Amino acid sequence: MATLLLIDDDPDLLRDRVSHVLPAPAHRVEIAQTGAEGLERVAAACPDVILLDLRLPDQSGLDILRQLRQIDARIPVVMVTVARSSDSAIEAMRHGAYDYLLKPIDLQKLDRVIREALKVSRLMREPAVVAETPPDEEFQGVAIIGSCPGMQEAYKAIGRVADQTFPVLITGESGTGKELVARAIYQHGPRAQAPFLALNCPAIPENLLESELFGHEKGAFTGADRRRIGKFEQCNGGTLFLDEIGDMPPATQAKMLRVLQEQAFERVGGNETIRTDVRLIAATHRDLKAWSEEGKFRPDLYYRLGVFTIHLPPLRERDDDLLMLVQYYLRRFNRELGREVRAVTPEGLERLRRYPWPGNVRELQSVLKQALLKASGPVLLPAFLPEPLGGAGVAPPPAAAEPGVETFVIRQRVGSDVRDLYAETHRQVDRLLLPCVLKHTRGSLRQAALLLGIARQTLREKLRDLGLSVPRPGEEDDDPV
Repeated sequence: MATLLLIDDDPDLLRDRVSHVLPAPAHRVEIAQTGAEGLERVAAACPDVILLDLRLPDQSGLDILRQLRQIDARIPVVMVTVARSSDSAIEAMRHGAYDYLLKPIDLQKLDRVIREALKVSRLMREPAVVAETPPDEEFQGVAIIGSCPGMQEAYKAIGRVADQTFPVLITGESGTGKELVARAIYQHGPRAQAPFLALNCPAIPENLLESELFGHEKGAFTGADRRRIGKFEQCNGGTLFLDEIGDMPPATQAKMLRVLQEQAFERVGGNETIRTDVRLIAATHRDLKAWSEEGKFRPDLYYRLGVFTIHLPPLRERDDDLLMLVQYYLRRFNRELGREVRAVTPEGLERLRRYPWPGNVRELQSVLKQALLKASGPVLLPAFLPEPLGGAGVAPPPAAAEPGVETFVIRQRVGSDVRDLYAETHRQVDRLLLPCVLKHTRGSLRQAALLLGIARQTLREKLRDLGLSVPRPGEEDDDPV
């Protein structure tokens, strides 16, 4: 159950709105009508998120924020104000507030901000551990599981780098668990009691990413009606995780280089130099070395990021780990979905082993969830597995397939001077696969992402790369593409 603490001397209207956004029993809303009462409640039991009014009868909201951060700097604090200029709220953002809302509060924005804050709170508090064997059934966090040589090297690397302050670059295909590794580094390091913020670079429009990272001044561009505090300033003293940094625009890369070198930057449209102290962890599925050699990524930024690199192997190279992962996720998803599946039949396991897992561990999670929803009884049968793993069976491995036109083309490319055959082949497969899947799901991105075993945002990015039309993020999930 997620707990939200509302510190407000006139909480009735706001409480009703929050309760509408976060209904019981999955969420609990607690009330404190003075700053002192709010501090007492937080000291007794830390909530997941705090909504804090800037104007309280006993103390200012800014003073309460400073005291809250001394109790636990990891709690996301959303400031609430009636002042339209919002100068105090912006000042609060500089001192570590998560966001601010203006009264009267818009329900849609309240919903978005609180749900994002709850996610940030979970990322900081939910244990992310490394384990050669699955944790016991009482474990409530998330685990990075595996004993293959590649995972053993990753565990050693996490241990070596956790106590350091220099940047870390995590590489590996999509779905291999790069965010979990970033959280493990954060939670095992000296900044574990400071904020941890995560940002997916391609999920932010290119023209807004720089503002999201570094902030902007009022009037910096059309629509900049007030100053904005960016992640590097907001996360001062903590850890910032930038996912898919290989997709960062060149102009933003230049500013990133200065932050890594000097821990200083200017807001967009501003001249004031802002000092910060942020530990950066970045991740990418790109080959940044090859991209830097081809001019697609700044070489100086790559060398600065790549001081210490952790590589995660794809699931198809972790045969010995598959059974452990299946056992772990069966236990975990049994709790989430209310199922009692305890084992997979030998034939089912063989089908899982033979599958190439292009979506890696994320796809395995999706497959097992779908299978559990279909399952009846304590054993997972092959018939419960989604296509192409269940039903009539699995297609034979590529080596057994008859060489067709596609195989011939690949062999031709092997003999050429191509430098990214793996990525090129995947793009060609996506060009055939994605339209077919979307046609099957009648344009539903949600159902297509579920079938493919990838995140909806990843599917959007792939469609954009292929030049296919993509619904805007605010549109209905099931709208046709």
